[in-house]
Amino acid sequence: MLNKKQIRICLDEMREMFPDAHCELRHENPFELVIAVLLSAQCTDALVNKVTKSLFEKYKQPEDYLNVSLEELQQDIRSIGLYRNKAKNIRKLCEIILMEHGGNVPESHEELVKLPGVGRKTANVVVSVAFGIPAIAVDTHVERVSKRLGICRWKDSVLEVEKTLMKKIPEEEWSETHHRLIFFGRYHCKAQSPQCEVCPLVDLCREGQKRLKKKGG
Repeated sequence: MLNKKQIRICLDEMREMFPDAHCELRHENPFELVIAVLLSAQCTDALVNKVTKSLFEKYKQPEDYLNVSLEELQQDIRSIGLYRNKAKNIRKLCEIILMEHGGNVPESHEELVKLPGVGRKTANVVVSVAFGIPAIAVDTHVERVSKRLGICRWKDSVLEVEKTLMKKIPEEEWSETHHRLIFFGRYHCKAQSPQCEVCPLVDLCREGQKRLKKKGG
């Protein structure tokens, strides 16, 4: 496991590598962000952005999603994985936002996770990106990078990874670190082809050293 000084080195290096890391899901307001993150489950941001380009032109507010049939909404997001279930969740989510929150996306994590299709990760993304509340959303990239580097243990659950990162990273850096971990995992420390040979953190990374040793041996 990396110590506090080593973790600091990792965070600073990621800042150098990805100074402009940000949420790549296109949106113009908290409501569009909720829909986009809901659609992104088991799907790439690139595909979601392709779908939401036309989706957000057609649907501007919660009422719009309820003014069409479920079948029509399903067709509009058909290229997204699990589109049938996601369409149902979107409609239920819109009903709750209208009936219980006056048409506005709730700002609290507690209220967000009560919305259909919104889990802990989605809620963390929304509070962080839309409302500027410090949070770390653990997706596959964040989990993979944290475990490969040794910030977290391989056996840790997603929730344990989140708690460990929150403990080891200053709160004022949670949101920016979340985005940089994603960029680092998406564009550098990839799932299938991590760029260990040119990684500035390989000397601190047990996984990277093992991979290089295996290639060299």
